[in-house]
Amino acid sequence: MRKLVVVLVVFVTVGAWAQEERPEMVPAMTEIWDPEVPVITPGESPMDAPSDAIVLLNSEKPFGYEWTNGNGEEPGWDFENGVATVKRGTGIIKTKRSFKDFQLHVEWRTPVEVVGESQGRGNSGVFLQGIYEVQVLDNFNNRTYRNGQAGSVYKQHAPLVNACKGPGEWQTYDIIYTAPRFNADGSYFTHPRVTVIHNGVLVQNNVIVRGPTEYIGIPEYTVKPHGDGPIILQDHGNPVSYRNIWIREL
Repeated sequence: MRKLVVVLVVFVTVGAWAQEERPEMVPAMTEIWDPEVPVITPGESPMDAPSDAIVLLNSEKPFGYEWTNGNGEEPGWDFENGVATVKRGTGIIKTKRSFKDFQLHVEWRTPVEVVGESQGRGNSGVFLQGIYEVQVLDNFNNRTYRNGQAGSVYKQHAPLVNACKGPGEWQTYDIIYTAPRFNADGSYFTHPRVTVIHNGVLVQNNVIVRGPTEYIGIPEYTVKPHGDGPIILQDHGNPVSYRNIWIREL
């Protein structure tokens, strides 16, 4: 009984001391000043590149300055006044630089003349790190499978809504991408995550990408650990055009 009393006395004494010594909270205790947040200059509009962006495609840079074909040679697409257009049979184009986490702005246009239907109409794609595809497609009055239409993470996530403009009109993708990290055994420690804003409308909300884009098969079965990767634009046989592409590394 005596030991119990001693323990209680010590506990009460320590508790009282702790309460007496605790400083009173003031606003400054939760204010963090350093390091200072970097200052950048935003673009004049949301479509214009901010000062910390890497401009990948515009009318001021030669096409081959930032882009190459799949073999590391000059890109084979048509290029005029800052607009790159798929030239059928010439294959993909990809950035010479590689990226990890980023904010990507892409403007794209499907042909004015409507040819084909479903996946055969204005088909292309933006591949993040060269592996994970955000679908480009003319889905204006053109139905296809929901996880393969414009704004989808191809064959994985359908867009929340169809925000497509008509054929021949310029459209925008603003993509926020977080690259995967890997375990020692090559499996995902954290999966890739993608947010897509299509023509100002949220269509993918920080979705988890299951694995590399596959036309046939299950993405999880083909996961391979990888580092930084390029942005790839797809040649799917349709003359889709691109302009004003810029990226911010995060």
